[in-house]
Amino acid sequence: MEMKHRACGFTLLELLVVLVIIGLLAGIVGPRLFGNVSKSEVTTAKAQIDILSKALDQFRLDVGRYPSSQEGLAVLASPVPGESRWRGPYLRKDVPPDPWGQPYQYKYPGATQPDDFDLYSFGADKAPGGSGDNADIGR
Repeated sequence: MEMKHRACGFTLLELLVVLVIIGLLAGIVGPRLFGNVSKSEVTTAKAQIDILSKALDQFRLDVGRYPSSQEGLAVLASPVPGESRWRGPYLRKDVPPDPWGQPYQYKYPGATQPDDFDLYSFGADKAPGGSGDNADIGR
C-alpha cells in the first residue's frame, strides 16, 4: 500500500488574487474612514470651544470680567495674581491644544462685539481663513 502525498498550500496566482481583493477593499473603505477622522476633529474642536466658553463665562461671573488677551486662557487653570475673587480652577486639566496640536486663539475684547470674547481654532490648515476642513472653527 503506497500513499501519495499531496502538497498543501496556495498557488502564487491564488495569493495574488487575494492581495488584489484586499487592495480594492482598502481603496474603497480607506477614504471613507479618513473622511470621518476630519469630521471628528471638527466635532472635537467645537466641543472643546464650548467647554472653554463655559469656563470663561464662569470666570467672568466670579471675577467680574473676562480675562484679557494677555492673560489668555491660562487663567482658567491658574490663579490670577492679586485677584481675590478667583474661584478656579475652571477646568479639570490644563487648556488643551486644538485637535491639530495648535493653541486655541483667544482675544478680549472680541473683534465683532467689544463686550464679548473671540475664541477659535484655525482648523486643519493651521492658518487664518480657509474653507471646508481648513475653515476656522469658533464662536
